Amino acid sequence: MKKLFAIVAVMGALTFGSIQLAQAQDAPAAEQTEQAAPAAEEAAPAVEEAAAEAPAAEEVEGGIHKTLKIKFIEGDAAFMSLPAIALVIGLAFCIERIIYLSLAEINTKKFVESIEAALEKGDVEGAKNIARNTRGPVASIYYQGLMRLDQGIDVVEKSVVSYGGVQAGYLEKGCSWITLFIALAPSLGFIGTVVGMVMAFDKIQQVGDISPTVVAGGMKVALITTIFGLIVAIVLQIFYNYILSKIEALTSEMEDTSVTLLDLVIKYDLKYKK
Repeated sequence: MKKLFAIVAVMGALTFGSIQLAQAQDAPAAEQTEQAAPAAEEAAPAVEEAAAEAPAAEEVEGGIHKTLKIKFIEGDAAFMSLPAIALVIGLAFCIERIIYLSLAEINTKKFVESIEAALEKGDVEGAKNIARNTRGPVASIYYQGLMRLDQGIDVVEKSVVSYGGVQAGYLEKGCSWITLFIALAPSLGFIGTVVGMVMAFDKIQQVGDISPTVVAGGMKVALITTIFGLIVAIVLQIFYNYILSKIEALTSEMEDTSVTLLDLVIKYDLKYKK
């Protein structure tokens, strides 16, 4: 959990840093617009249209990253911060799972060959040491099976099956939180949508007119928060599917190597116990 909180803190600092950077970058853009204004007033109407298109071209040159930062500020920080927090915490869980699953992966072929070589020599303690000093669920399952090698194939099989379920639970630990934030992000975006619509209707009631200029502000908040919530859900869903693929790969390795372990135990019994 300490590692998780550290990751959340770092990602939160990066998020708020990017917002401050976006606000700092908006100031030079405003100064450039003020300097271009006198030239635009003296030019002909055609030149005025070209000058009006120039800021749009500069905005395109800024790239998608700058556009996202601007839209984040325009969407009202009070509403946009909710999906942003969901993104930061969800990514923290995703990164923690990816690191854990990456560390759980080993060269299973080489590991099984080393265990088989030790058992061929009758060196059960050497096989246990290899399994104990190797990281990952496969090595843990082998160690639990080898610890009960002298109790018979039935006991080894039961211990392998039982401990395999425990290791599968470790692999899936925290995934429920990722699915929570995947479902929560669009809902938080819809909160901004509903509030933005209420703001738009309030302005209509105050002004007594439904002109586009009256409702534009509330509608902008409504649409931007919805889009951002959906983007957060899509990003987390991509990471979640990647995590599921790694879990499935590790689970398949655990099942295959468990069968191999039982075969090695049978061969060991036939060779040294009879």
